[in-house]
Amino acid sequence: MNKLATTGEDTWHLPSHAHLIVHETSDGNELLTIYRCGAAQAPPAAQVIGNLVRVDAAHETVPQPTGYIAKLREAATLERMDAAHWVVRADAATDHRRGTG
Repeated sequence: MNKLATTGEDTWHLPSHAHLIVHETSDGNELLTIYRCGAAQAPPAAQVIGNLVRVDAAHETVPQPTGYIAKLREAATLERMDAAHWVVRADAATDHRRGTG
């Protein structure tokens, strides 16, 4: 069900207003449901199983009863680290904190 634009092998583009809904599962994994826009009434763009290790892009974290929501504030890339681990990194072109944008 992955409808995200690829940016390379095992990497996908996330727009600056994307929301990642992280549900903790009973087996210790997480279900990540990714929406391109948190305000849109659109179906999710992707769902993946694994653990979101960290979010290195500007974001707001909102706790939920079964996990949390990471609301991005800048464009980013979702990167698969291995079969069960994911990380969100700020896009270099828009990452003003590192002085590259």
